[in-house]
Formats: sequence, structure tokens, C-alpha cells
Amino acid sequence: MPEAGVPGERAALLRRMYEVFSTDEREAFLARCLAPGVDWPDVLHGRRLHGREEVRAYWARQFAAGHPLVRLEGLRPDSDGEAVVATVRTGMLDASGDRWAEETVEHVYRFGGDGLVTRMDVRNPAPGSA
Repeated sequence: MPEAGVPGERAALLRRMYEVFSTDEREAFLARCLAPGVDWPDVLHGRRLHGREEVRAYWARQFAAGHPLVRLEGLRPDSDGEAVVATVRTGMLDASGDRWAEETVEHVYRFGGDGLVTRMDVRNPAPGSA
């Protein structure tokens, strides 16, 4: 998995975050990856969430509606040199098994001085960047 230019501690945190997202471990890991005042997208409703509790409730709603999946396909520094871009494929686990999206999306992470995620944005990859 490409990670050139991504600080090791950030890469490790994001890799672990994607590993546990679709498991029961995500609840315990939340405080170890997200800053208390994290700014997070609610993609479905087109608004921003603020704080771990809002993100926790958002994730709970997602899992109540179905079993979302995310597969990390790569990490790289963003063009600003500050953020880290995670290229991911999204999916859903249902009775027929894993169903993965054909296209990838980018999750763009910003970090605080404590190494925790302070903001995440979702965007479509620029041509040739994935």
C-alpha cells in the first residue's frame, strides 16, 4: 500500500482506524483516533458533525441501517503537505455478502498537535491521483 511521504504515526493510526471501522472495536478506538472536537462529514445529510459523540451517533445510525464497509487502498500526502489523503473503496455487507463500489473516494484527514484527527472530508479523486 503506497504511503510515501506520510508520517509513520499518521499512517499507522489511519490503517488501524480502517481495520476496526467495520468491527465492534470501533467504539473503543474512537477516543484514540479522533480529537474531542473533531469536525466530520455527514455525507448523507450534507452537514458537518462536531465532536466524538456526534460521530459516534452517526456511526451507530449507519450500522443500524446496514453494515458499511471501507477498504483502505492507499495513503498519500495532500497537495498542501499538511493533510493525509486516504483512497478508499466503500461497500456494504448484506445477506448476499460483501458488495463493493466500483469507484474509489478520498478521505482527507487533518491532524492536531496531539496526533489525533481534527477534521475529515470526503471528495472524489482527481483524475490520475488514485
